[in-house]
Amino acid sequence: MDVVKIDYNYKGDNALKELERITSKAAEVQDNILCGILEQNKDTQYLSKYMKGSKDVLEFKRSVPIITYKDVCPYIQRIANGEDSSLITGHLITEILCSSGTSGGEPKLMPTISEDLDRRTFVYNLINPIANKYLEGLDKGKTMYLNFVKAETSTPCGLPIRTVLTSYYKSKHFQCRPYDPFNDLTSPIQTILCEDSNQSMYCQLLAALIHRHKVHASRSCLRFSLSPCNLYLGRKWSQLCQDIRTGHLSPMITDPGCQTAMTSLLASPNPDLADEVEEICGRPSWKGILCQLWPQAKFIEAVVTGSMAQYIPALEFFSQGKIPLVCPMYASSETYFGVNVKPLSKPSDVVFTLLPNMCYFEFIPLGKNGTLSFDVEDEEVVPCDKVVDLVDVKLGRYYELVVTTFAGLYRYRIGDVLQVAGFYNKAPQFKFICRRNVVLSIDLDKTNEEDSHRSITLAKKKLENKAFLAECTSYADTSSVPGHYVLFWEIQWLEPDDEEEKLLMEECCIAVEEELDYIYRQCRKRDRSVGPLEIRVVKPGTFEKLMDMIISQGGSLNQYKTPRCVKSNSAMLKLLDGHVTGSFSSPRDPTWSP
Repeated sequence: MDVVKIDYNYKGDNALKELERITSKAAEVQDNILCGILEQNKDTQYLSKYMKGSKDVLEFKRSVPIITYKDVCPYIQRIANGEDSSLITGHLITEILCSSGTSGGEPKLMPTISEDLDRRTFVYNLINPIANKYLEGLDKGKTMYLNFVKAETSTPCGLPIRTVLTSYYKSKHFQCRPYDPFNDLTSPIQTILCEDSNQSMYCQLLAALIHRHKVHASRSCLRFSLSPCNLYLGRKWSQLCQDIRTGHLSPMITDPGCQTAMTSLLASPNPDLADEVEEICGRPSWKGILCQLWPQAKFIEAVVTGSMAQYIPALEFFSQGKIPLVCPMYASSETYFGVNVKPLSKPSDVVFTLLPNMCYFEFIPLGKNGTLSFDVEDEEVVPCDKVVDLVDVKLGRYYELVVTTFAGLYRYRIGDVLQVAGFYNKAPQFKFICRRNVVLSIDLDKTNEEDSHRSITLAKKKLENKAFLAECTSYADTSSVPGHYVLFWEIQWLEPDDEEEKLLMEECCIAVEEELDYIYRQCRKRDRSVGPLEIRVVKPGTFEKLMDMIISQGGSLNQYKTPRCVKSNSAMLKLLDGHVTGSFSSPRDPTWSP
């Protein structure tokens, strides 16, 4: 095989040239990636069990099983407890990334090696050069990049446990990077590295306001959408203006790094700038406020696919539809996948070109003839010969993503459902459809239908002899900060009693939260990024009206099932909210311990 050299140290135009090269030779690059992984890891305990030291590609595809997290988790736990990295990889595992997924109520822990940061940095280095092809001048101003780290823990043997973004921001790839005109950030590094999200948000917004006439792009990461950012700004703009006016930082900022960085930016009073910001923020409506505060902004970068699509209406309101929303990349804790080569696409049309130099990709076909079904979803074992390679997927078909990485994941099911939407050179492009079974998500939490059903089944036992739950559905409410889960319950009371109803419903709220997974309870109790769960009781007959509405829109009565989750701004949500008779929230935090 003609070996295709893999290099990740590209920026600007060189990064674009490398994108063209690797997508034009997608098959060769993928072959080279798999050969490299097998050469590096053939003597690991995991691969030796199936391949007995062989590095033959055909033997890999014939013998190594397709797995889920529960299959590799014991190996990762052994490494976390101090055993050698050679259990799964030939390179030293340097840290453990904490995934947003869960397994058995615990967060997924993903191994990572130092070279993985090169791969992630390559993706970051592609984003603005791609955007610059459509929006010129992105190398002439500053980027308002709102991003945040999470407090980290460690394994019993001392390996740090971090989120993937925390890993990047604490690495030399970010902190020691040379000047890049495409990534000249408004936020000082110290403000990004501050683990107090309240102080970090305040300082990053303050820095962005100080640089307001230089900002060409607004960015936010998954957790802090610009919509919650604007709600925060709504509470703090008066104090921010005061800081700019006086040249003195608010006493609420106690983090030493933030104090040092922001004192330098607030070197002298700027009453004129304070007046500008005050006049804009003091207007009766905040429609279009992003355009007004940052008039040179050319695009807003944010995750707006999947569950994050709920933020699109708010972002369009705050930008008055004048600034395009750009969803630039597709990534996870396990590995980074691809980029959006047409950044000005509408959020509903976003597709991602998978980068063949990230890992080795395989795909489990879902459904037939372009229709989606989840027959494979419940299979414990997927036959090795059922998967297809990256360059063999078919246009319009649905697949579940499977990856093999240098860090020790082999034929690992990511759990994402994708649809082939086209090709960029010889690399396929995919539309993200959904996560398997995830019905609710606010922050890092990912609650699937099974967990939701189990928690509600246990909670409704609180109603025994008093009432029974006739029907229910759910909704992730992000209209306030923090967002929270809402359950719509249709209840038939046997012995109505208003005071007892309140106590019982609050007990039900507590019971549901106690049964939700580790990540949800962490977000509720420690991170405060998810608010108390709410149960909204609806009038009898509401779910029958919901069924009538869905059937009237073309649904099949024979196949009708009550939707277990409804979307924001949908007709279903409006119908449910229009029939609410009472609202009850959890009166305390759920139990959680590190």
